[in-house]
Amino acid sequence: MIPRRRFLQAATASVAVAAALPAAPAQAFGREPEGTITDLGPASVASPLGNGEFVGDVLYMGSRGLAPNVVGAWDLGQDKVTAHFEIPTGVGIWAMCKVGTDVYAGTHSRSDLYKIDTLTGTTTKVAEYPDPYIWTMAASPDGKVYLGMSQPGRVVEYDPATGASRDLGQPAPGEAYVRSIQADDTHVYAGVGSNAHLVAIDRRTGEKRELLPAEVADRDWVSSMSISDTHVAGGMNSLAELLVLEKANPAAYKVVKATAPGEKYVVSVLVHDGWVYFAGRPTGTFYRYRIADGAYEVLGVPYPEAATVRILEHGGLIYGIQDPGVFVYDPATGAIDYVSHVQKGFRAAPEEPMSVHSDGKRVYVGGKGGCDVHELATGKVTRLPIPGEPKTIMTVKDTTYLGVYTQAALYSHQAGDPEAKLLFRTGHNQDRPKDLVHDTLTGLIVMSTQPEPGHQNGSLDVYDPRTGRLDTYRPVVERQTVFSLTTLLGTAYLGTSTQEGLGSPPVTPTARLAAFDLRTRRVKWEIEPVPGANAVMSLKHTPLAVYGITDKGVLFEYDLRRRKVTRTLKVCERGGDLLLSGLNAYTSDEDAVYKINLISFTSKRIAEGLASDWFGGGSRLNIDPSRRALYGLKGRNLIRIAI
Repeated sequence: MIPRRRFLQAATASVAVAAALPAAPAQAFGREPEGTITDLGPASVASPLGNGEFVGDVLYMGSRGLAPNVVGAWDLGQDKVTAHFEIPTGVGIWAMCKVGTDVYAGTHSRSDLYKIDTLTGTTTKVAEYPDPYIWTMAASPDGKVYLGMSQPGRVVEYDPATGASRDLGQPAPGEAYVRSIQADDTHVYAGVGSNAHLVAIDRRTGEKRELLPAEVADRDWVSSMSISDTHVAGGMNSLAELLVLEKANPAAYKVVKATAPGEKYVVSVLVHDGWVYFAGRPTGTFYRYRIADGAYEVLGVPYPEAATVRILEHGGLIYGIQDPGVFVYDPATGAIDYVSHVQKGFRAAPEEPMSVHSDGKRVYVGGKGGCDVHELATGKVTRLPIPGEPKTIMTVKDTTYLGVYTQAALYSHQAGDPEAKLLFRTGHNQDRPKDLVHDTLTGLIVMSTQPEPGHQNGSLDVYDPRTGRLDTYRPVVERQTVFSLTTLLGTAYLGTSTQEGLGSPPVTPTARLAAFDLRTRRVKWEIEPVPGANAVMSLKHTPLAVYGITDKGVLFEYDLRRRKVTRTLKVCERGGDLLLSGLNAYTSDEDAVYKINLISFTSKRIAEGLASDWFGGGSRLNIDPSRRALYGLKGRNLIRIAI
């Protein structure tokens, strides 16, 4: 084990070495024919962890976002990862549990259940389900496996002895997510969101009983859970609270607030030896609470802003599984050490990227825990660590700005600096940046954000980089989220989505285009540019018009003088990023890049067969400042497309 600071340096270097595959230097790009594709190698190489489970002295750690995902076996006796077990389906392993010496891994986006026989080293898919996610999983003392599904939020029992699955239904009908689950001899306990419930399900009869006290019935989620023989402990969002109640008498309960400034979530919980250990997000703080007398301790911050996906006990030590690695807490001494699973031999591989941006000399590719930065002149790739997931990126002069999930945060980065600088966190129950633009007239930076799951109304952040002043407007467009932005002469044009926080059914029928005055800070007008559109995915402008593309791939032109939509064009089945270069526009779906002539309003494919593997689906595309190239994905490789 090594101190966290040295871990950060070493782990970043390890991933950077894995990422630094040869790429074509920028000087080699001549005047290629339009649509010429140059492969620049893996876009973002990482090894994020999704869960873990001990069998004997071996910690089995599951990855997320890799292709294929793997379960790596870290043998504590040998102090190295001695084996990898490939999980060929799904985009990640969020759920794990054990039955005897068998480890079970559940996938998401698609929902498959795998068994790893740790004695023989064989991996077998034992079940599959129609739900998008196996979000959480636990084993009962008698060897049944219970799975919490989303969406809808239901509970399934899997019997390893027979291979049969039994549907226990929705603990809270109408709710989309079962986020946490535990089981004892008689009951299954399910934590639900996006409106919080804690439900005990009788394993024999299927009878359901709500345990959540009325005091906390208005919370968003019971998103993490652990049980003992006598107590249930659940982490609640989004006020970062721990609920501890007696199984035999749920009216006997305590609500414990995680006290780190800005804490929103309790993301993992472990009841052990009379204590409840729990971890918060976004700060990454580690806490514990003693059930007997209410003693409360802040134990430290193993890795700032990292999410702890699982807390386990082994050999008297407490292990925390996080995206970047594993922290180890010793209750006897209070020491916290950090372990790089990559340095122990865990496989690093291309992940599903989330964003792409070129400043002309380099390309930033956002992923879990930071960006891979590709130097175009040399092909060198370095890792820029950032706590969270960069969802949207732009450059103004020599400063690159990154909008980062989960805190709806804005970071800045100067080329060559080893770290990015935190500028602000949005707050206002927002978590997911959607777009980022700079207005040249006012000098302001504008970022749009989506609310946390279950919450209403996205927000608009207006930030002045000269003074550091931040103003947040929520709502901007009532009961919608601003997905896309463009600015022209002091006006921000907003393209919206009917989706508010994830898990919340839309209450408005059609996405809108709105104009927001950056001087008066008011919405000047709103229209519905395309009937039936659920979202305006991207916006760009010329001096005379605003162009947008919808989720269904419909391009529209809004004439700024005539103040109306003048033309529409069906470009593709699913809209992505929209880019402008002179009298042409470019966009993409998962498989192709399209060029649109803005005079004739016609489109054609200039590249296809991409099968781009972006996180969460959809498609991202960025344009080089020279207007001679686009950057996107082919599979999980970064590509340059000549234009």
